[in-house]
Amino acid sequence: MKYYFVINPLAGDGRAQGDIANQIEELPNKADCEIYLTKHSNDATNFVRKTCEAHKGEEMRFIACGGDGTINEVFNGAVGYENVSVSCYPCGSGNDFVKSFGGAEKFLNIQALIDAPTQKLDLLKVGDRYSDNVTNFGFDTTVAETVNIDRAKNGHGSKSSYAKGIVRALVKAMKTKCTIVADGETLNPNGVIMLCTLSNAQYVGGSFRCAPRAKTDDGLIEVCMAYPTSRMKLFRLIGMYAKGEHLDNLDLFNFLVYRQAKKIEITAHQPDFAYSLDGEIIYTDHFTVEIAEKVLDLAVPD
Repeated sequence: MKYYFVINPLAGDGRAQGDIANQIEELPNKADCEIYLTKHSNDATNFVRKTCEAHKGEEMRFIACGGDGTINEVFNGAVGYENVSVSCYPCGSGNDFVKSFGGAEKFLNIQALIDAPTQKLDLLKVGDRYSDNVTNFGFDTTVAETVNIDRAKNGHGSKSSYAKGIVRALVKAMKTKCTIVADGETLNPNGVIMLCTLSNAQYVGGSFRCAPRAKTDDGLIEVCMAYPTSRMKLFRLIGMYAKGEHLDNLDLFNFLVYRQAKKIEITAHQPDFAYSLDGEIIYTDHFTVEIAEKVLDLAVPD
């Protein structure tokens, strides 16, 4: 098998590239490993697709080395190729995706990534793109916008970026006008929300367990929608939201709507509507999200 390490050279404050190269140099099968450094947005997706097309039928594993954005790009490029598996070396600021599989530490050993068995992975199909982790909008998207501003300035986000984003959202994103339909059911007939997460995995925003019941291979989208509320009540929610306790709190039943669904349709009622696809901000007034069942083989170290 051939192993391709697709590295965002800015990840890990620029140190990840050297750490990965040093580990590869110690491998007995280092000749089977190749490093590719991404050059711009979507470069990882294009590289994976071109490589798959050039080596059809050959067993390959693409390992995304960076944050959740790099993981998303690599996974998008690998969809549709049965001879391909994917994994990741998480060295970004949030590393949300791997938290659903035990955390970043188990993915930071290169030999373990090479030896790792595979399991099937669902994705969320959002238009012609795929989301491996969470697609969200409302309050959370304002947070993601702030993180992306810091990333553009510094080459990476940080925990302080998320904190800054929450403060900004508290000022300008307490209410978003849109309608959400899940498997034919309108979840907010009044056309207003505070936030909504459509989840394949469990974590978002660096430390928030938005979808504690999510499984990445069950063929279901976890939908959690919150109605607008006061800032004081939101502060109470944030602590439970971080721990993944919000779905079981009786005090929040009139505030939260939770569903599992196969297809979600979102229609915006305001001109500046945006959603976040694994951290990437996309502006549109209408989009659909469907579950794509077991479309990738994900290598997860034991």
